[in-house]
Amino acid sequence: MVSDTKLPFVSVKLTAVLVRNIRRATRKHHAAEEKIRIVLDGLRGETSIAELCRREGIAESMYYSWSKEFLEAGKRRLAGDTARAATTEEVKQLRREAQDLKEVVAEQALELRLLKKSMIGDGGDQT
Repeated sequence: MVSDTKLPFVSVKLTAVLVRNIRRATRKHHAAEEKIRIVLDGLRGETSIAELCRREGIAESMYYSWSKEFLEAGKRRLAGDTARAATTEEVKQLRREAQDLKEVVAEQALELRLLKKSMIGDGGDQT
């Protein structure tokens, strides 16, 4: 049997875990286009950052981190650093091209081997 003194502690702990899980499950996920729109609205300066964040339902710290990422990406792009993550479709295309090239190399190697064998069989030069 559980004593009465432990019950409030367990329920408080269980409640905290439950609230944390609900917050995680209901957390907003913003698309890249939405983040860019919000950052650009803030950069325009028509309203204060605090008002913008209240209107969009985000914390000011989140706005400033998005803004920093946005400006850093722009700086890298202007500096000529065009490296980016490939999309899934691009990766699939590159893998298909690599496989096609491997097949061409294999065919060429086989043809070369057959030509060498035919040269040796014909009594040709064995260089």
